[in-house]
Amino acid sequence: MTQSPAVPATGRPGPVHIGERAARTLVSELARHNDPKAALLVGAAPESAVLAAAIDALLPGDTLTVVPAATTEAAGLREHVTAQGRWVADRVRVVDSLAEADAAEVVIAAEALVGTTDETRATVDGLVKYLADGAVLSVAAPAGPGRTAGAAVELERQAALHGVGTDLVLRNYPPVRVHRLRFTPASPALAARLAPAYRPSSVPLTRSMHIDSNGVAAAGIALGLAALARVARPKSRLWLLPALAAAPVAAFFRDPERDVPEDPSAVVAAADGQVLSVQRLHDERFGEGEWLRIAVFLSVLDVHVNRSPVAGKVVDYFVADGGFVNAMKPDAEHNVAAYTVLDTGHGTVVVAQRTGLIARRIVQRAPIGALLARGERLGLIRFGSRTDVYLPADAAEPLVGPGDKVVGGATVIARWL
Repeated sequence: MTQSPAVPATGRPGPVHIGERAARTLVSELARHNDPKAALLVGAAPESAVLAAAIDALLPGDTLTVVPAATTEAAGLREHVTAQGRWVADRVRVVDSLAEADAAEVVIAAEALVGTTDETRATVDGLVKYLADGAVLSVAAPAGPGRTAGAAVELERQAALHGVGTDLVLRNYPPVRVHRLRFTPASPALAARLAPAYRPSSVPLTRSMHIDSNGVAAAGIALGLAALARVARPKSRLWLLPALAAAPVAAFFRDPERDVPEDPSAVVAAADGQVLSVQRLHDERFGEGEWLRIAVFLSVLDVHVNRSPVAGKVVDYFVADGGFVNAMKPDAEHNVAAYTVLDTGHGTVVVAQRTGLIARRIVQRAPIGALLARGERLGLIRFGSRTDVYLPADAAEPLVGPGDKVVGGATVIARWL
């Protein structure tokens, strides 16, 4: 495997294959931009799955600059691009070195970083120079221990400072962790022009139904317990209990695709379930003024993946301590809850993920600085729970009432005035 001039080869433990799923994750930021944009792909070879994914993600107004993995491959890359046809050739430019590239809204490192900490830092610093304001750098490193000479640790540090999204791609050999880094602020208005991000944390079963990675892990644990019980007590049928539980446990974490309304004035449900209450209240934690809060109860039979009700930028995230009261009761308002605060063109919007009597685990996957499209997955809650959406009361009108059933990412629960 040849090495891009932007990615030092010293100290590499070995080549890392980037497969189709990991490639799609690396270019996910490029794929979700609906406006014309410029992209930069560094370290590509003609057979690169990342190059193929980047070309597939291009829209009519886009441009893609490709830096070869080695200067000797530039001619082969140009031939490869030309062979894709006129449509691709008009939008993809191959340069001999990174120095010939211009700044871009999305910069992608086509090869996983496996060098030392200092080399990785130098690589990231070199690529940052080609980021436009608010742009995203997408890089990957092997996720397994001993697979890098420090690259994984350095990228984790960079993600803690500048990360706007991280995905673990297990269906790659070896597994890789993809980091999306933003070094300058992005406008919240940009979120309204984005499509929901591709998330490899959901494992596809069919075209319209996925299982969240939490469900895969839970089902695996159940089957592992069944195997242990079968070995420990071969004459007992006790192993049937965890074995039969694996399917319903996995089904609890189902993650169906949803058709998100295109109406820019629509506020969609953050979760599946039944509307508990629609009320106006004050909450000084989110700012002065009155809030419109729409609370939805999620039973154990509902989909528990939470979605962003509006397009916006994550500007704060905090967890409030509390109890574990039944989520259908009014006192559930004081349960343990995670609050994701969004900055939008209509003001501040807050999504509260509340635990319930059974739910004790909240998963939130949208770090501060991330841009979320309307209907984009932002996390999940395990088992029965409640999700509340807070909107500026003077800027939105509710379209649902107590007792109504809603579908996360699809049902319009309110409309901006």
